[in-house]
Amino acid sequence: MECNVSIQPTPNPNALKFVLNVPAKSRDSAVFKSSGADAGAVPLAEALLKLPAVTEVYFSGYFITVTQSGSADWDVLEKAVRKVILENIGKHNPDFELKRSSSATPVKAQGELGKIEDILDRTIRPALQRDGGDLQVMSLEGKVLTISYQGACGCCPHAAMGTLYAIQNILRDQYDPELVIEMA
Repeated sequence: MECNVSIQPTPNPNALKFVLNVPAKSRDSAVFKSSGADAGAVPLAEALLKLPAVTEVYFSGYFITVTQSGSADWDVLEKAVRKVILENIGKHNPDFELKRSSSATPVKAQGELGKIEDILDRTIRPALQRDGGDLQVMSLEGKVLTISYQGACGCCPHAAMGTLYAIQNILRDQYDPELVIEMA
């Protein structure tokens, strides 16, 4: 099957969502912030990270979000990203799995965390994913929930304030009125 790539803007001026008609990641998602290490095991991620100014690539479902430093002209970078995707997608394995250290592994959704994950899945994640990102729950200690943004959300100017505030308000309304959210 021939790959088609369409480009969608995100609320983050330094990130674009490249939507494919073939899967980029079959299950879960993956974030790559530097070449080598994990990215070396995924040639498409490695090739994208070698482009000038690219600081992060995020694979999820049928899209790849590319984040840049802000120093590149998007018109030029869009063409380069599209070219790399089209040149590498035929060899790309969307079923890739990464080895993660325990500190980078998200917590399992069970008990109270399961309730929080369910709320996030119903209310927050669909909007974040439409915008080329997501969030990962890292821990719940007492009334403090630690999250990590992924993809376009990772360095989005809205993530630290407006989005975080909205997430906190939804979780306070639907889970615990005293819950505090922190970013990892």
